[in-house]
Amino acid sequence: MAKVSDYYDAVAGDYFRQYQRSNLHTSDEYPANYFRLQILVQRIARADLKSVYEVGVGGGTPLAAMAAMGLAVAGCDISDAMVRAARETFARHGLDADLIRWGDIEDASTFAAQLKERKFDAVIAAGVLPHIRNDGLALDNIGMIVRSGGRVLIEFRNKLFSLFTLNRLTKEFILDDLLAGVRPAVKDAVAQELNRRLAVDLPPKRTHVEGGGPGYDAILSRFHNPFELLDLFKSHGYRDPTIHWYHYHAAPPMLEGALGTEFRAAAMALEHEGSWRGWFLCSAGVIEAVRE
Repeated sequence: MAKVSDYYDAVAGDYFRQYQRSNLHTSDEYPANYFRLQILVQRIARADLKSVYEVGVGGGTPLAAMAAMGLAVAGCDISDAMVRAARETFARHGLDADLIRWGDIEDASTFAAQLKERKFDAVIAAGVLPHIRNDGLALDNIGMIVRSGGRVLIEFRNKLFSLFTLNRLTKEFILDDLLAGVRPAVKDAVAQELNRRLAVDLPPKRTHVEGGGPGYDAILSRFHNPFELLDLFKSHGYRDPTIHWYHYHAAPPMLEGALGTEFRAAAMALEHEGSWRGWFLCSAGVIEAVRE
């Protein structure tokens, strides 16, 4: 398995395009990060916070948006190329590039120097949790950064969405999660039936990126069960966790080619709808919680 940083080093140059409004209808990939940024900005603004730290700054676009709101900001990333890109973004916006450092949220020593003057009112981590090996350790380390009573906004990939994809991810979720501990003979029979009913050859695995470097599926890129995550947050000193859903799907992903532009238009129309359907129609969500 390739290193997480190798993937983000390879995509750092164009990463900012995922947040551009002008690409909503024209980008090859669904503009999920654009809708995620809307959630982050809205929740930070409503909480009337004064400072925010970002774990996994990427190209620096979200944190620069927070700075434009008048917040004191700082952050880290595990990718050297992303750190450089974020510092360039900060410089273009007249911000102190030294506020961005290299850091690994599973190693507190790498970001400790950024905490010498303050704890922050909020911590955001978007696109980070899927790449974490020890979720509890990461949450504890994030707790070092945010003050008591402060907020965290942490994105995750929704494992329950697999029930709607009708592909190999559905099969994996049913066999590995729903039927965990079930007798092998029963699981084998279920597997054979799923092979007949599902598109188990989809989605194709993303093994590399254009121009070189490992693809997203060649690195640690986990899904999380939201029920388990809510309990995990509570057990690590966070209260009132709630989920803000995004990256809606109005149809299983395999139908995107057949539906064409209607697929994206229908999905975008669902963004921010906020009902229980997000638990199954959304491939991702942001958990907001308060540090005890």
